[in-house]
Amino acid sequence: MAGNEHVATAAAILPLVGGAANVTSVTHCMTRLRLGLADRSRVDDAALRALPAVLGVVEDGDSYQIVLGPGKVARVTPEFARLVDESADTAPVADAATGVARSDDAAASTADALASRGAEIRAERRSRNRTPLKLFLRRIADIFVPLIPALIGCGIIAGLGGLLVNLGWAGGLTSALTAVSSGFMALIAVFVGYNTAKEFGGTPVLGGAVAAIIVFPGVAKVEVFGTPLVPGQGGVLGALGAAALAAYVERWCRRRVPEAVDVLVTPTLTVLVSGLVTLYGLMYVAGEVAEGIGTAADWLLTHTGAFAGFVLGGLFLPLVMLGLHQALIPIHTTLIESQGYTVLLPVLAMAGAGQVGCAIAVALRLKRNTSLRKTVRSALPAGVLGVGEPLIYGVSLPLGRPFITACVGGAAGGGLVGLFSMLGTKVGATAIGPSGWALFPLLAGNRGLGTTAAVYGLGLLAGYGVGFAATYLFGFDSATLRELNADTLPASASAPAAAPAATGIAEPSPAQPSEP
Repeated sequence: MAGNEHVATAAAILPLVGGAANVTSVTHCMTRLRLGLADRSRVDDAALRALPAVLGVVEDGDSYQIVLGPGKVARVTPEFARLVDESADTAPVADAATGVARSDDAAASTADALASRGAEIRAERRSRNRTPLKLFLRRIADIFVPLIPALIGCGIIAGLGGLLVNLGWAGGLTSALTAVSSGFMALIAVFVGYNTAKEFGGTPVLGGAVAAIIVFPGVAKVEVFGTPLVPGQGGVLGALGAAALAAYVERWCRRRVPEAVDVLVTPTLTVLVSGLVTLYGLMYVAGEVAEGIGTAADWLLTHTGAFAGFVLGGLFLPLVMLGLHQALIPIHTTLIESQGYTVLLPVLAMAGAGQVGCAIAVALRLKRNTSLRKTVRSALPAGVLGVGEPLIYGVSLPLGRPFITACVGGAAGGGLVGLFSMLGTKVGATAIGPSGWALFPLLAGNRGLGTTAAVYGLGLLAGYGVGFAATYLFGFDSATLRELNADTLPASASAPAAAPAATGIAEPSPAQPSEP
């Protein structure tokens, strides 16, 4: 039955994105079906959001992303890709005449008005985010996002192995679990190199070959500045730089080497030049940078933990709106590789807790707004599990001021986790991607799993509580509260029914971020 459900979801999505002829690429990440589209205008956003399986839609550069949630997206994506491959359908997206689009009643609702405002914000953000720096950061993120499933799987296995060791159970099995969980991390540089070369226009296997130099045990015999290299020195940062250089060298060779000898000369020069530069430069420099990142993260949370957590937890969602959060992905991966876990992710995860508390307060403050309360109820379970897009784009961000109060909740949770770090209890995550309650299986720290989970749980509760209180008390002015808290009437019953909802959010609140 579940398989039929995923096929049905894929089949329902396909015509709403313009049919198979409009789809140029199909991939997925932890929660989103990511599509490349030939013609964005052929997508019916309203009908997509109305599908029961769809939690929201997000646009990020050239990628159209449909939020399905963890687990489901991994099952729907292959079915969707199969339908695209098999279908010769080139019909345009269905419109209101087909009956696919939402009814007049729903179109008149506050939830739809908020969704339209959220779409406007996403469009504005997308146009502002197409700067060279943000496009570069997006490419960096595309290198690491495909690695997240392996990081999660290995992280959970490592946590299970650690739990068995602490309990003194299954001693023979723990060694096997260590091998299973550590194999990927030992070779993660190779995978980063492969993806980097692919992203920068080179041959992926050449990028992997050059990056493999970093983890080769024989580099210990090579001296740089009078000091022997250490296998793995530079880690993922070195691999990224090495593979990017390999892609550049390869492209240079392709333009200049005669075709008759290209198959021999280009790969040889690519590996030789990039490999030597990696050994005698990149590994040393990247090693120093990686060590500096670890030292800085430890110092930040040890000496300024509460303040740092407050700032990071409060500003993470604005960073996401600006597209700058992608710069953190290689930092997380470097910390996991060097220390076994990243201490930054649990702090940043508190931003989602603030959104959850905010959404509950919105639902309670707008008791008579049935359409918006329905949106909150449908998006809240995903928000608790760390999928925040439906709450952000469907509730808090379009309303304006509640987005700010949600950030205050995130700051409170981050500050509490940071405070415990100052007191000597570090909370980290062995993988990136999950957030909210979904992060519990991946937690690690220096005080045992129970203490680590307790501190993280307290941070979530603080985020929920402060996000709720700040939104309930300060999330709405009296005029907006009156306009949005009216009963939502069907359009057929009252012609002007859409006016109050539209009036309530026609202009963004003064408290809304100037550049979401």
